Amino acid sequence: MATSHRQMLRRFGWKHRRRLDHNTERAPKSNQNVSTSSSMTEGSLEINGTARISRWCLVLKGRGNFGLKMKFMKLGSKPDAFQADGKSVRYVASELETDVTINVGEVKFNLHKFPLLSKSNRLQKLVSKAGENSDEIDMVGFPGGPKAFEICAKFCYGMIVTLNAYNVVAARCAAEYLEMIEDVDRGNLIFKIEVFLNSSIFRSWKDSIIVLQTTKSLLPWSEDLKIVGRCIDSIASKTSVDPASITWSYTYNRKLSVPDKIVEEGINFSEKIESVPKDWWVEDICELDIDLYKRVMITVKSKGRMDGKVIGEALKTYAVRWLPDSFDDSVSDALTCRYKYLVETLICLLPPDKGVGCSCSFLLKLLKFSVLVGVNDSPREDLVKRISLKLHEASVKDLLVPARPPQNTLYDVELIQCIVNRYMMHEKYNQDEKNKVNGDFILGHEHVTLMNLGKLIDEYLAEIAHDTNLTISSFIDLSQSIPDSARPIQDGLYKAIDIYLKEHLSLTKAEKKKICGLMDVKKLTMDASMHAAQNERLPLRVVVQVLFFEQVRAASGVQALNNNARDTSNSTTNTDEEWEKTAADDNKSLKKQMSRMKIKDEDFRKNRKLLKKNSKSTKSGVQLLPSRSRRIFDRLWVVGRGHVENRSSETSGSSQSPTSLAPGDTKSFGSSSRQRRHSIS
Repeated sequence: MATSHRQMLRRFGWKHRRRLDHNTERAPKSNQNVSTSSSMTEGSLEINGTARISRWCLVLKGRGNFGLKMKFMKLGSKPDAFQADGKSVRYVASELETDVTINVGEVKFNLHKFPLLSKSNRLQKLVSKAGENSDEIDMVGFPGGPKAFEICAKFCYGMIVTLNAYNVVAARCAAEYLEMIEDVDRGNLIFKIEVFLNSSIFRSWKDSIIVLQTTKSLLPWSEDLKIVGRCIDSIASKTSVDPASITWSYTYNRKLSVPDKIVEEGINFSEKIESVPKDWWVEDICELDIDLYKRVMITVKSKGRMDGKVIGEALKTYAVRWLPDSFDDSVSDALTCRYKYLVETLICLLPPDKGVGCSCSFLLKLLKFSVLVGVNDSPREDLVKRISLKLHEASVKDLLVPARPPQNTLYDVELIQCIVNRYMMHEKYNQDEKNKVNGDFILGHEHVTLMNLGKLIDEYLAEIAHDTNLTISSFIDLSQSIPDSARPIQDGLYKAIDIYLKEHLSLTKAEKKKICGLMDVKKLTMDASMHAAQNERLPLRVVVQVLFFEQVRAASGVQALNNNARDTSNSTTNTDEEWEKTAADDNKSLKKQMSRMKIKDEDFRKNRKLLKKNSKSTKSGVQLLPSRSRRIFDRLWVVGRGHVENRSSETSGSSQSPTSLAPGDTKSFGSSSRQRRHSIS
C-alpha cells in the first residue's frame, strides 16, 4: 500500500479498526439472527455470546429492559471535525485536501473519498460511474436529508456519533440508501443500528413511541425496512402486559393524582404507587398521527386481550386530544377534511360490541362532529345504532346536535327523534323477550331506566322549545315518542310546554289545546299545579282541570285523616273487603263527577274547612289564585254549594266561598300572588 494511503488510514482511525479486528472475534453477518443477552452493561453489549464490541465504538445507556430514561448509542471515538461554511456548506477540518463534493438537498459536503468508499457500497458505484473527471456527486431523494447524511459521514470518519430515538430511524434509512452493509465492512452502520433497535429501542415503551412518530417523514423507507411494523408490534405487546408487571414510566393525567388519593383515603404511598390502571397506556399513544394510531389500535384489538371499555377510553382520550371543543363554518376546508377523516377513523375503531366500551356522551360527541364535518352515511348510521342502545345515559347537553341546512332549526330534532324511536323499538323487543321467560313483569332497573329517558326527553324539549322555528308537530311527535310510564311526574313536560307557549305567541287556540293535551294534570306536583293555576298562557279548560284535581287531591287528604281519626276513636278496623268496596265506590263516584265537571258536596265542604284552617294558621304563607282562576273556582264552589246544604250537621258551617277572605287577608295573599307569577322555565 502506498505511503499516502497509510497516512490516510492513521489519520482517519483505521489503526483503531485493526486493533478491534485483532482483539475481538468476528461479529455475525447482517443476515444472521441477532439477539441480545438479558443483562446489559453500560460499557459494552454482548451479541449472541460470540462478539464483544469495545467501549470506544459502542456505548448503550439506559435502565433495565424497558428503561426509565431514553436510550442512546455512542459510536466512534474521534472528536467531531465537521465545520460549516455558511448554511449550505459543510466540510471536514483536516490537513488533507478534500477530493469529493456530495450534494444532499441544499447542502454541499466537501469530504474525502477513501473513508466514505470504505463503508458505502453505493458511493463506490457513484464515484466509479462519475469517473476521474468529476468530483461532485448528487444524492437525489436522500432519506433524512443533510442531517442523516452527516451522521453516516461521521461514522465513516470514525468520529463520535450519538444515536437516540429521535435520529436512529433517519440514520438507518440513510445507511440503507448508502448500502453500508456487512459485505463492504464488518461492523458497518446498518448492523450496529439494528443491534441498537432490537436490544434497546424496541424494549423501551416511550422510545418505541418516539421512533414510530419519526417514521412518518421517512416513508416509504421506514416501511420497507419494517421499522414501522416492529414499532407497532412492540407498543401493542406492551399494552397487553399485566399492569402488575409494568415497571416503566408512563403518562397518566386523567384522574386524581396518587398523593392526593393517599391523603384522602389514608393509603400507604408505596402500596398506591404500585397500582397501575388497565388504561395506563392510552395517553402516551395519543401523540401519534391518526394513521399510525389506527394501525396501533388495530394491532391492540387483534391480540384479543384488551377489554372493550379500555378501548373506548383510549378512543375518547384521543378524541379529546385532537378534536376541538367548538366548530364553526369559518374553519378551512383542509382542516374540515382532517377532522372528517379523524372522526371516521375513530368510528371504525369502536369496540365491536355496540352495547359496551364507549359512553353515550362520547358517542354523541362523535355524532355532533359527524354532522358538522359531513361524515359519510355509513359511519353515522353506525353511531346512531350505538347511541340508541344507551340513550338513557346521555345528558341534555349531549343531545344538542346542531342542525345543518336545509333545516332551519337550531338543533337537529329529526336526528334525536330517530334515535329515540330506535331506542324504544329496542326496549320493546327486549321486554317482549323477557316476557316470554318471566311473564308480564317489569324489572325495577328497567323502570328506572325508562324514567331516566323520560326526564331526559322532557329536559331536551325544554331546551328546543326556545327555538321559534320549531314546529308544533315536531314538538308533539318527540313528546309522544316515549310511553306514559316514563313520566310518573309531568312537571318537566309542563315546563317544556310553558316555554313553547311563551316563545310561540302566534299559536291558535286549537294549537294550544293540542299541545296542552300532551299533559296529564293529575301527574303534576303541588308546585307545578299552583304555577299552572296562575298561568294565563294556558287554555281555560286546562286551568279548570288543574283546579279541579287540586281540590280532589286536597279533599282526599282530609278524608283520609278523618277516617283514621274515626277508626282510632271506635277502636275498630275495616276488613280488606270493606276497604275494597269503599275504594270502588269512591272511584266510581269520582269518575262520574269528573265527566260532569262538578265537585261532590262533601269534597267542597271538607276542602273549604281545610282552606279556612290554613288561612287562619298561616295567613302570609297561603297564596291567592289570580282573578281568572279565582272566578272559575267560585263558580265551581257555587255548583257544589246546593248539594252541601242537605248534608249532615258537619256541613252547617260557613257557606262562604274559600276565595272570600277578610280584607287584610286578601291584601296579603294578593301580594304573595304577584310574587309567584313567573315562569318556571
